[in-house]
Amino acid sequence: MNLIYVVDPMCSWCYGFARTMDELLAAPGEFAPLQLALVMGGLRPFTTEPITPERANELAGHWHHVAEASGQPFAQAPHTALHLPGFVYDTEPAARAVVTVRAHWPKVVWRYLKAVQHAFYAEGKNVVQPEVLADVAEALGIARADFARAFASDEMREATKGDFAITQQWGIRGFPALIAEHGDHLHLVAQGFMPVEALRERLTAAGQAHG
Repeated sequence: MNLIYVVDPMCSWCYGFARTMDELLAAPGEFAPLQLALVMGGLRPFTTEPITPERANELAGHWHHVAEASGQPFAQAPHTALHLPGFVYDTEPAARAVVTVRAHWPKVVWRYLKAVQHAFYAEGKNVVQPEVLADVAEALGIARADFARAFASDEMREATKGDFAITQQWGIRGFPALIAEHGDHLHLVAQGFMPVEALRERLTAAGQAHG
């Protein structure tokens, strides 16, 4: 089965859903061989205004619900990235970083996405900053200078905008979203967080519908 995962590295429910996706990928069962393509959705790209302390506290409270549902670790207020002085919640750089790894180091793109999510949510790191995104790449064995050069390129900027555009073209407004590909047809099988058992049921139904 071919799956398209529409995701944003700075979307909290996407971070929660990473555990579900890991479980599915580790044991695809009837869906093997399972191919996964990543598309960056564009949660808050090109934001320029720093987040307010009130909004930071509000989002940190929302993250608590994601932690309870998913079991994923989260930094606690006031030690989150949201509470860093002058933090701007611009999701374009992190998305572009994943697009960059997808283009140049595709074998580690799933690991890179998860590592960026963990850095932001669990470690409280500012993944809007290129140097932090380069740190994550380097930790996975990607040459830092090569990553930085590709990340800064116009080619990767345009490719990232292309991901945002196709997400809008598909009419997807919320993340995570998982799409099953059946020939020329795309079937939305999941939108929002769910445990792996529920996801398997959705995938089975999608397969039967197009079987």
